Parts: sequence; C-alpha cells; structure tokens
Amino acid sequence: MELTDKIAFVTGPAKGMGRAISLALAREGASVALAGRDIEAIAPVAAEIRALGRGAETFSCDVTSPGAVDGAVTRALAAFGRIDILVNIAGGSGPIGKTLADTAPDEFDHIIELNLKGSFLTCRAVLPSMIARRYGKIVNVGGTFGLRGRALRGAYSASKWGLRGVTKSLALEVGRHNINVNCVCPGMVEGPRFDRVCAELATRTGLTIEQARLEHAKEYALLRVSTADDVANAVIFLASDRSRQITGQDLAVDGGWVI
Repeated sequence: MELTDKIAFVTGPAKGMGRAISLALAREGASVALAGRDIEAIAPVAAEIRALGRGAETFSCDVTSPGAVDGAVTRALAAFGRIDILVNIAGGSGPIGKTLADTAPDEFDHIIELNLKGSFLTCRAVLPSMIARRYGKIVNVGGTFGLRGRALRGAYSASKWGLRGVTKSLALEVGRHNINVNCVCPGMVEGPRFDRVCAELATRTGLTIEQARLEHAKEYALLRVSTADDVANAVIFLASDRSRQITGQDLAVDGGWVI
C-alpha cells in the first residue's frame, strides 16, 4: 500500500489508461478525485474505486478552460482537504496521417491546447496547496512521439514534446518545495486505439489483424505491446515516495521502442 491515505486528482479517468491508473491508485491506498468532461462516463470508475474501500468523487472539468480547472480543483480540495498527487492523463490524438503542411491551424491549436495547455492549467491550479504543505507528486502522461519525431503526427508530437518542457521547467521551479514533477511516456498501448492501428495496417498491407499485431510487436525490444496496467505501474512508482529523489524525468513505458 504505497499510497495509503493519499489524495490523487486525475484527469481523463474514464477509460483505458485513465481507468487503469485511477484503479491502481486506489488499490495502493489513495482516494481519488476523478475529473473529466463526461461525468456519466466517469461514474463507473468511481463506483469501482469505492468498491475497493477508497474514497472517490467526480468533478466536471474541461482541462482547456482555466475557470473549469480552477473550479474542479477548488471543489476537490473542499471535498478531500488536500491534493497530494496530480496525474494528467486527459488528451487526444490530433490529426493522424497528415503532414504538418496539410494540418489546418485550428487542428494544430486544438491538440496543443488539449495535451499541453490542459496539463499546464491543472499543474497551475494544484500547486498553491502543494507548496503550502511542502509536498506533492505531479505525473504528466506524455508519449513516445514526444521522445522521437513522427512523420504524419507532427501536431501530436509537438504537444508531447512541449509537455516534457513544462515537466522539466516546473521540476526546477518547485523542487525546493519538496514537489516532484515527472513524465511517463507510453508507447503503443493495448486497447481500442491500438486495435484501430492494427486494422488500418492490415487493410493497407493485406495482412491479417493478428499478423499486423505481430508486425508492431517486432518493433519493440521486448517483442510485446504495453498494457494500460504497465503504464499504471510506472505512474504508481512516480506518485509514491519510492521516487522521492527523481524529478524532471521522462520514463518511457514502451517495451523498448525509444532506445
């Protein structure tokens, strides 16, 4: 129980990695403030957390809106008394299969606002209370396209590279307040999005879906694709005091793709 009695604020907790991370936090003893735009989609995750014997509350929050973020954090502080851990998961894919030259300015702006500005706003909102208590763990969920450039995913890649910059700069600014700021960078993760990628590859190449999955797995040193639980385990480590001397770092959870 690495996180007994800790309070975590999680954005984007409804499905996939968000759900896995939220439940992992609860299994390790944390109560969880679940923040997202679709409260109905978050409610089942809150119920699962309560079934584990942990506290869970849902908060309506559009991470691209400063007012909405500040309001959700204020309500979470009122409900739980403090926020020990912030995990920024909310995000999007942006344009897929488009060169930067073909990417519309509004498409570029949207993914930068969601993936980069959204995390900036939540960090900004939780920091005053963390600084006052001289304790905090911030874990931003980036991506391996923020560690390597990627053709036809330029807008998304830019947003995740930018998130690394925010992570490192913030770590330098708040380290003196005993606050750790790190970034977990997943590669491909098993789930509906990866299934769509495999289906697209199969259609384009004439492979079966299973053959397409194997082709992707060959790109990784460990010859397997990550699961949401693999990512959750990395988040738990960085949210715990076992990582007390680690800050400003990028941890790739990708089976050995970005080596």
